[in-house]
Amino acid sequence: MHDDLGTPYDGPRPATRVVSLVPSLTEALVSVAADRVVGATDWCTHPADLDVRRVRGTKNPDLAAIAALAPDVVVANKEENRELDVRRLRERGIRVWVTDIETVPQAIASMENLLDGIGWDRPDWLVEARRLWCGPLPRVTRRVVVPIWRDPWMVVGSRTFTGDLLRRLGWENVFDQHADRYPHVELAEIDGAGADVVLLPDEPYVFTAEDGPEAFARTPTELVSGRLITWYGPSLVEAHRWAAG
Repeated sequence: MHDDLGTPYDGPRPATRVVSLVPSLTEALVSVAADRVVGATDWCTHPADLDVRRVRGTKNPDLAAIAALAPDVVVANKEENRELDVRRLRERGIRVWVTDIETVPQAIASMENLLDGIGWDRPDWLVEARRLWCGPLPRVTRRVVVPIWRDPWMVVGSRTFTGDLLRRLGWENVFDQHADRYPHVELAEIDGAGADVVLLPDEPYVFTAEDGPEAFARTPTELVSGRLITWYGPSLVEAHRWAAG
């Protein structure tokens, strides 16, 4: 078995000591075998009762703390984690499984590959997520824009998991054809892009009723859960239900 970037996994199956550097994957792994997850980042907020050793953030993991946990494998993501940290962990003799995800079907296949690779069972929610998300694209019923930061403003652009998830709900991201995945865009351009609504998530920037909607003079806004539109894991089933009303 090998990870999404082709690196072979030669560890125990099942792996019994796993450190996750990806919040989405932490939630997914804990849903299968909570007792086998021994470490996670400070940003791994789900499940709410997660009780494991914290190893700092996704961009600045505590490599010594990870090594002290003697993991069978560390789970990382190409976008969320730095290649430098992956390399340094491997130089310490620690196995790292790297995922690479830009679409919802890719996320589901990646999780299936990860679980199969480390010898864990596939949970029911993953089977349900494949049924809900991997069919033909629906017709577009709504045009949206998704800011992820302000001052400077940044939005979801092309080739992103979030953009693909929205499209599979029938919602077209107006910046989907931008050259960049997360472009810096002036507020006036966002407000004048012709979207039906601006979706304001609560992560990575925490948009609130008092911080975000007031900036837009032309386009209606909606506050949304960042977890439901940016995380892959058990939240995929919840996201589909949320969008269906």
